[in-house]
Amino acid sequence: MDTLRADVVQDIRFARSTDGVGIAYAVHGSGPPLLIDACWLSHLQFDWESPVWRHYLVELGKIATVIRYDERGHGLSDRGVTDHSLDARVADLEAVVEDAGLDRFALMAMAQGGPVAIEYAARHPDRPTRLAFYGSYSGAHAAATPEDLEMYAAFEALIRVGWARPTSEFRRVFSSMMIPDGTEEQMRWIDDLQQRACDAETAVISRSQRQTQDSTWRLPELDLPTLVIHSREDHMNEFHHARALASQIRGARLVGLDSSNHIVLADEPAWPVFMREMTAFLQPDRAVARPVVDSDDVASLVSPRELDILRLAAAGFDNDAIAAELFLSVRTVERHLQNVYAKLGLSGRTARTAAVARLLSTS
Repeated sequence: MDTLRADVVQDIRFARSTDGVGIAYAVHGSGPPLLIDACWLSHLQFDWESPVWRHYLVELGKIATVIRYDERGHGLSDRGVTDHSLDARVADLEAVVEDAGLDRFALMAMAQGGPVAIEYAARHPDRPTRLAFYGSYSGAHAAATPEDLEMYAAFEALIRVGWARPTSEFRRVFSSMMIPDGTEEQMRWIDDLQQRACDAETAVISRSQRQTQDSTWRLPELDLPTLVIHSREDHMNEFHHARALASQIRGARLVGLDSSNHIVLADEPAWPVFMREMTAFLQPDRAVARPVVDSDDVASLVSPRELDILRLAAAGFDNDAIAAELFLSVRTVERHLQNVYAKLGLSGRTARTAAVARLLSTS
């Protein structure tokens, strides 16, 4: 485990996708589950120390149990991967959902995660409770101009030439587009993240395959609460992508942030707006996950398998004994218990005791 603050801990786990690729994901926070289909430029451990991402991890963890993962070929996930197709990326998300033992959850697509989240929600309409897009799109080339296509080609050339260089002048082009208002420290962190996230070959291959992925045709199929939040002067993914998403998803709400940063920074006025919108958007899920007062309510909130595990815990079984009794792995038992705690609004070292006490209090 790694600590961000004394009271914030992330648990790093690994799922296995359908083609055998290992996908690293991390869980932290408390409350209803929020699965983040993050941007490709990520590294679960490196992000944890970040002057750019730290405030997201801390603040979102206060209102939700946050599950985020490194894309295939990136971060702590398996490297050297050449298949970055939409189907492969959706399979990765499905693998994380199943490995984490998620049933219903809010889904948030950041940046290049848009097509994947859209496709997942269309294929599994009974799983996401709500869908949020942040700085994202349904297709990278949707409404792309000839000038845009020329720029994409120039970016690929920059990656080939400058990604692996020990100095960061080529990578700084991308950093300055992501956070044009960032400090030098924040810029240097994004410079370094690019090399830590993946090698140059993976950056080129994954980028070229993502550019062809477009889930726009799926948007009319979506029927769930949707929030589209986007910086109005985003230099990486322009605001017209947000308008397109909101206009084609029934009932979607569009929120424009007064920022030029693709990643809104902690000290700019747009940040509290982002958190206010996300908190309000997740509130219905938080209401469902509020602590319950009797065993019938516990039974209605947790799955039958989770209830079996909780009853054995109440009988004094430890995780090893529960696993043996139910023919599960200890890891699976631990994940089911984490889901129980999230549904009951519990966290910390006393979560197990509190969950058992709540079950026993009216049984």
